[in-house]
Amino acid sequence: MRIQVSHITTYRYEQPAQAVIQTLRLTPRSHDGQHVAYWRTDVSADCRLSQHDDAFGNITHSFTAEGPLTELAVAVEGEVETIDTQGVVRGAIERFPPSLFLRETELSAADVTISDYAATLRDGREPLDFLHELLRALNRDMTFDPRPTGPATTAAEAFALRRGVCQDLSHIFIAACRSQDIPARYVGGHFHRADGVVHQDAGHAWAEAFVPDLGWVAFDPTNGISATEAHIRVAIGLDYLNAAPVRGTRTGGSGEQLDVKVQVRQAGDQSQA
Repeated sequence: MRIQVSHITTYRYEQPAQAVIQTLRLTPRSHDGQHVAYWRTDVSADCRLSQHDDAFGNITHSFTAEGPLTELAVAVEGEVETIDTQGVVRGAIERFPPSLFLRETELSAADVTISDYAATLRDGREPLDFLHELLRALNRDMTFDPRPTGPATTAAEAFALRRGVCQDLSHIFIAACRSQDIPARYVGGHFHRADGVVHQDAGHAWAEAFVPDLGWVAFDPTNGISATEAHIRVAIGLDYLNAAPVRGTRTGGSGEQLDVKVQVRQAGDQSQA
């Protein structure tokens, strides 16, 4: 599948910002499951955009924009050719051994409730069977709620509510895996919806878990599926903070308003759904 992506993040300030510093993880990297045909990143301010790889091998861009700024826009667009690998990730940059992804973080820590939930689902199952059972269970037991719970919502908090966005479901999946000594990590990217909806409120998130003799396998608890050719993998990390599309700080600029517009469509599809 050839997928087109447009992702525009716009900041507006009631009082002008004097300076804005940001790090972007918005650029996918080619691997066995996807080939980046082209990708472009633009910033509305007159500044230098520097590219480098972070510790996890994610392509990152950073910039400092000098004010006064009443508006700042970061835009990416491109096309990616994807193939279905049944969720198995091959050919990706791996900077760390799988055991690193057993490390607990504040956002992805398993409380007693998550640990007990995972233990009940494990019930002697082999890792891959358990992961598919966990995928089905979370898709069944959690309610996807597009109203953001907030970037600081922990896996335990979202699990207690039994609702959340894709970020929350991914954190719960990761927490449950790690509680069973299965390395797991967060993935940020994009998802082409089969229902024809092009305009989305944000990017997508899912998880990858390490299976002996198979490697990293991607699971999307929001949709209850392993990753397919509809998924574009952009960034990985221990949790959302390591893979956040945009992170930064500013000087001044009170009254900030944020607007995110994402379009994901199959190349050649001009649908405005």
